[in-house]
Formats: sequence, structure tokens, C-alpha cells
Amino acid sequence: MSTRTIYLDHAATTYVKKEVLEAMLPWFTENYGNPSTVYSIGRASKKAIEEARETVARIIGAEPREIFFTGSGTEADNWAIKGAAYANMKKGKHIITTSIEHHAVLHTCQYLESEGFEVTYLPVDEYGLVTPEQVEAAIRPDTILISIMFANNEIGTIQPIAEIGKIARAKGICFHTDAVQAMGNIRINVSDLNVDMLSMSAHKFYGPKGVGALYIRKGVKLTSFMHGGAQERGRRASTENVPGIVGLAKALELADKNMDEYNRKLIALRDRTIEEIEKKIPFVRLNGHREKRLPGNVNFSFEFIEGESLLLMLDMKGIAASSGSACTSGSLDPSHVLLAIGLPHEIAHGSLRLTFGEENTDEDVDYLMEVLPEIVQRLREMSPLYEEIRNKNSDGHK
Repeated sequence: MSTRTIYLDHAATTYVKKEVLEAMLPWFTENYGNPSTVYSIGRASKKAIEEARETVARIIGAEPREIFFTGSGTEADNWAIKGAAYANMKKGKHIITTSIEHHAVLHTCQYLESEGFEVTYLPVDEYGLVTPEQVEAAIRPDTILISIMFANNEIGTIQPIAEIGKIARAKGICFHTDAVQAMGNIRINVSDLNVDMLSMSAHKFYGPKGVGALYIRKGVKLTSFMHGGAQERGRRASTENVPGIVGLAKALELADKNMDEYNRKLIALRDRTIEEIEKKIPFVRLNGHREKRLPGNVNFSFEFIEGESLLLMLDMKGIAASSGSACTSGSLDPSHVLLAIGLPHEIAHGSLRLTFGEENTDEDVDYLMEVLPEIVQRLREMSPLYEEIRNKNSDGHK
């Protein structure tokens, strides 16, 4: 086993940056007061939350009162979709989303179907894109919510959110975007995007796990997701995770400050990796849009192999990667995203997602490309299908 550890799964989670941890620590040990109390250490916690709210709002072009802290991106998605559905059910029960959403959206929509709502799951093209025209054509008189993810967590494809938002705004329909993968990787301004709600999660941009946020444009009707105390202006009960909230704001602030340099680096690593894989390994397919994709996302399908075996062998070489969403790693089914873009089951099973981050280097790509072709070849040699193709190609050249 290699002593090297090369982490190429930043879409699953990132480490907590030193500056973020340092900002969080005092709120665990010294300033531990409950923000709902009136004494000084409680007031200090309350002030820290409000300062974090102002930071997040400033970075995404919102007002502080439009930012609500949650326990995760999944919670933010659930709140946005269920909250908007229940608040507007007297106007209609139709929801529009896509077939490649994260399960935090898909499973929430499926739950609402069991509650009597109707959901249209829009198909995507071979690159994972949905068009504004598709969205507009799916709108009905009883449509009350549209939820389209900003960027796909598996294949990295970025959707035309601003154009879709413009349609939703013109029709007076609430528009939510799951921006969990995009936040911290792409500059986001909620006004430019015409969104009514936007979800984010701190651990995707070098913040802590267990804290997220939901932007809710002022005037949007939304039922409360959690009931209890009066936290988050009575809309999300539960004692606030003060260290996590402080960490989310600090991480987002750092991401915003360093984004241009960060993206230049990630795009260079991404594009070089795509080029090398296509050059050195036959029978591969790049999944997702070649240009409209997240800066650090590489997703390939390798014919004649199983993705799980590929991941295990990469791990033995000290490379951490994934075959899709970390939230479905226990599932034996192929990725719903890859099936939605038209891949057959056997090819979808042979997928590899590499997502780069701040600490990755060109040397990491060198090492990856030193071991990946060998691993793929070794696995293919165990495949009777590959042997058959190789024999056909050999016969054709005699």
C-alpha cells in the first residue's frame, strides 16, 4: 500500500481550514453562552451569529434577514421544498424539478407525491443539461414551485439558473436552487440569478460539517420546518450551532476572497486530467458538459470494469476518489445521474469521479496518471467482454 494520500473527493467533503477552525474554537470553550439568553456570554453568541449572517448575505448579494442557518444542505433543501409546497398548496400542487437532482431534492419531492402533490421530473440531455424552454413548457396553472440544482454533484454540469429564474419570476412561481456544490466554487449573486431560495452547506467549501444555510427572498411564503423555540426569527427552532455558523461564514469569506486564483488552479488540474485520461486510456467517456462544468470536477466512465473495484485499487495506491455521490455510496444501483444522461447500466457502473481541491498539485495528477491506466488495464484483463473486443480488434488488423 502506498504511503501517499492524495485526496480527490472534494465534492464529498473538504477539510476544515486552519483559519476557519481558529475562528470557531472560542465559541466552543470561552464564549459558549446560549444565544437566546440575556447575559453577556449569551449576547456575545447572538452577536456572532448576526455577524455571520451579514457576511453570508454580503457575499451572495442578499439582505441579512434573508439568511437562515440550518443543520445541513439537506435540511435546507427539505425546508425550501416542503415549506414552499405546504405554504402554497391552496394555489396548486404541481412542482417541477429534474431527474438528476441530489437525493435531498428527489426524495423530498417523492415524499410530497405521497402527500398528494404532483411532480414533473424533467429529463436532461447527454451532458446533464436542462433548458429554460423545457422548464417553461412544463409550467401549468397549478405550478407552485420549481427546484433546479445549480451544479450537479456527480458530473459537474452547471445549469442555466439565471435564465430559468427569469421565467419563474415572470410567471410568479417560487424558484429554488440547490447550490450546495456550487457555493464556494462559483461566484453567486442571488439577484442576478432570479432565485427565491438557495441552499448551501459549509463542509463543501472548507467549513465544518453539520451546518448549512438557506437564502429565502423576503416576501416568499414558507412554512416553518422545525417547531419549538423562537430561533431564526421563529422560522427554524433549535439552539443555534454557534461555532458551526461562525465557521460557515469564515469559510465562505475565504472562498470568496481567493476564488479567482483557486478556480484557475482547479480548471488547469481538471483539464489536464481529462486530456491525459482520454489520451492514455481507451474506451472511456467523459460525463457532463465539457465547458459548463464545475472547476474541479472530472467524471469518467470506463468500459469493461466495475467502479467499486477501481476505487478500492486506487485506495490501495493512496488515492481517495468516488464513483458518484457520497450520500449513495452504500447503494449497489448505478448512479441515477448517469442513467439519466443515457448511459447503459454496465457503463454507468464503471464510473469514477475525481474532484480537485486547494491542496492538489500537478504532481498529484502525475501520480494519478502513473497508476490509473495500470489499474484500469488490470481490471479489464479480468473481463470476458474486454477480451472479446480485444480479439475482434486484433482479428481486424490481421
